[in-house]
Amino acid sequence: MEKIRVLIADDQTLMRDGLKTILELEENIEVVALAKDGVEALKLCSETRPQVVLMDIRMPNMDGVQCTKLIKETYPNIVVLILTTFDDEEFIVKALSNGATGYILKDIEGDGLIKAVQDAYTGAFILPSKIAIKLAGKIVKGYSEDPKKSIENNEVKLLNSLGLSDKEMEIAKMLAQGFTNKQIASSLYISGGTVKNYVSNLYSKIGISDRTAAAIYIKDLLSE
Repeated sequence: MEKIRVLIADDQTLMRDGLKTILELEENIEVVALAKDGVEALKLCSETRPQVVLMDIRMPNMDGVQCTKLIKETYPNIVVLILTTFDDEEFIVKALSNGATGYILKDIEGDGLIKAVQDAYTGAFILPSKIAIKLAGKIVKGYSEDPKKSIENNEVKLLNSLGLSDKEMEIAKMLAQGFTNKQIASSLYISGGTVKNYVSNLYSKIGISDRTAAAIYIKDLLSE
């Protein structure tokens, strides 16, 4: 049975060890590395190639928000789940816009933690109801305060709801406009192989593997 390879990044030793103990109770999960900050997490991603990263949002040297951005830019197929003890909507928005696949609170029960990792690995977007309510309130508030600005930011909000990174959002919009992989690579000054990886990750997040269907789906989202 193939195991889900997990990296845990948290500046508290007890939290790292506790999460590792809980996750390894499940037969199909293997904790391949432990990191004390974002710098170490990024380095260990290169060395151990995890499939899922449990990322504490507040760490010294490099926090979880910045580390998520760098991981998703370098390894777009790695799933990042943010760990937090609070529900600060500013951090939520930043981490999700950087490509995080969702949030889990550190007081989550063991079974819930295992399920969150398994679901995120299979492509699910993880967002506890308490955080979802907080995020929805921020969006509604932004719209009521400045409707014009809210409309202008519609693309970002809709695509952020899918958990896409900035680069994935850019590629998604180009995909919706009918750009080929070669045209995307040329426009963004990246290799064709990198574009292919981003597009594959995009398909996984929206649950559609056909290019035309994906383009129509994204275009529909942007027109709402």
